[in-house]
Amino acid sequence: MRSNRRKRWAVIPLAVGLVVALAGCTQEQLHGWLPGTNTTVNTTNHTSSVVGLWVTSWIVLLLVGLIVWILIIWAAVMFRRRKGQTGLPIQLRYNMPVEIFYTVVPLILVLGFFAFTAKDQAAIEKPFAHPDATIHVYGKRWAWDFNYIDTSNPNQSVYTQGIQAQEIQGANGAIKTNELPTLYLPQGKKVRIELSSRDVNHSFWIIDFLYKKDMIPGRLNDEYVIPEKLGTYAGKCAELCGEYHSLMLFQVKVVTPQQYDTYLASLKKAGNVGLLGSEYNTNTNQPNNVTPVQASGANK
Repeated sequence: MRSNRRKRWAVIPLAVGLVVALAGCTQEQLHGWLPGTNTTVNTTNHTSSVVGLWVTSWIVLLLVGLIVWILIIWAAVMFRRRKGQTGLPIQLRYNMPVEIFYTVVPLILVLGFFAFTAKDQAAIEKPFAHPDATIHVYGKRWAWDFNYIDTSNPNQSVYTQGIQAQEIQGANGAIKTNELPTLYLPQGKKVRIELSSRDVNHSFWIIDFLYKKDMIPGRLNDEYVIPEKLGTYAGKCAELCGEYHSLMLFQVKVVTPQQYDTYLASLKKAGNVGLLGSEYNTNTNQPNNVTPVQASGANK
């Protein structure tokens, strides 16, 4: 009886401590310390599913690690050499229950992770039937071009042409944020982002959106997103692409639909009408391109 009471009194402080620890967690901690999750408002329509997959995976893995450590300690204690024992312990060639356990459990874990990941990925990658805005992004060493496409009349599309991040002299690597290429997105609207590269492999990454996608020469990739939280977000290239890769930065401004339309109108007023197409690509090693040897032979 006394031992049971002692166990109860030992468990109570642990339970209270656990409750207090969980209650004191910040939003950032509850969301796995991921970027852009320190508020209750989702950055995009996809961030909640990404956070859920991330946090759940860590919980499962921590439980697996705890079980493994318990089994290791249990085996070390139960099968230790006792005082007076000599020689080797009994050697067993097979242990079917153990072998089934360490085969089936990892298989279930792998299939479970795959199923939930594939489910969330399919939802994130699902195209919008009728996007409210279509934007074509070109990655180039070491900056970005943005085409805001007018799908009803492409000739009335507008664009911005960016330069790489400019460092402030003597400021320890600080950059001029007001000169960064800036992508505008309308809040609450379905946005299709087309991704292309002008030269080498790049990767389009808006950090707080918890999603990035490769930009591969000769291939068009798409990203579908609904920005939900107003604000300015950092973006960068996440694929090592050359000498100034670290300066291939941009920023994203999620604005109201009215502000978005006003911005497009300002680009049109500034004369940035049309599309910055593939004519500015610098990678000549593309399908259907004439090789330099053929080109030089043709000029003879």
